[in-house]
Amino acid sequence: MKKLVSIFLVALLAFGLVACNKSDQSSGSAGKSKEHYVFGYTSMTQNNPFFQVLEKSIREKVEANGDKLITTNPAMNVELQINQIEDMIAQGIDGIFLNPVDWEGIRPALVMLEEANIPIINYDTEVKDFKYVTAYVGSDNKNAGRVDGEDLVKRFPNGGKIAVLDSPTMNSINDRIAGFMEAIKGKNFEIVAQQDAKGDLQTALGITEDILQAHPDIVAIMGGNDPTALGALAAAKAANKSDIAIYGVDGSPDAKAAIKEGGPLVGTGAQSPISIGKESVDVAYKVLKGKKFEKRNPVETFLINKDNVDKYGIDGWQ
Repeated sequence: MKKLVSIFLVALLAFGLVACNKSDQSSGSAGKSKEHYVFGYTSMTQNNPFFQVLEKSIREKVEANGDKLITTNPAMNVELQINQIEDMIAQGIDGIFLNPVDWEGIRPALVMLEEANIPIINYDTEVKDFKYVTAYVGSDNKNAGRVDGEDLVKRFPNGGKIAVLDSPTMNSINDRIAGFMEAIKGKNFEIVAQQDAKGDLQTALGITEDILQAHPDIVAIMGGNDPTALGALAAAKAANKSDIAIYGVDGSPDAKAAIKEGGPLVGTGAQSPISIGKESVDVAYKVLKGKKFEKRNPVETFLINKDNVDKYGIDGWQ
């Protein structure tokens, strides 16, 4: 009997040592940074050249570190974007670069990411529920609209009738329009039409055709982004309207080429998708490696018009 008890005690002691060793090994590896990371990337649409350049900027920097980027394209469908984010969570991403289709409608995905303890690098367009965001990187969108408005005031010191093509579900465009409105406030401008162009060239073209028919005496059109401005430009050309000033925001190659031509598209509040991408990656690594980072990371915006378009060129993004 004593022999059996002794054998049992030895076995119990051995089991305890093994369990203890396993516990020590587990706790010892938990606090270490991973050797490689997997990131998710989602934008409102990869059909926009701005986001194509931005994604490339992020991808190049992530892959240069030996890490992986999973890219999705919801193509302006917020439900699809939420589903794609859920899939990326299931694939084990360590962090996500997120630009929302709908700044408010994206909330279910933000909740899922928080529950999965995945850092959110929100870029270009802020989400409404900002408390879920780890860090934000984006252009100074209010200033991008403001510089357009300031240029308009210089061109038309006596004011006039204008149209505004916005996109309420895109907070970046909301900020641009707000900056534009601040710049023209009290300068005798009358907004005779303000419509949702959805940030889309074709939508803007159709809307502008109707606006030009209803208000042939407008002096300017403000577009919330360059695709919108280019749609307005196409409509103006079709109507042989060369006496109006059209503004956009982005600083895209197509917009810069139109400005260089000297047509109705006279200015764009320029931003740099390359800089936004690089800064987003820098912030993401700081977050994952436990280094100090800023919650908000603004990227400079400025006006491109005929006076400086040659400096920035028309073949690519700045």
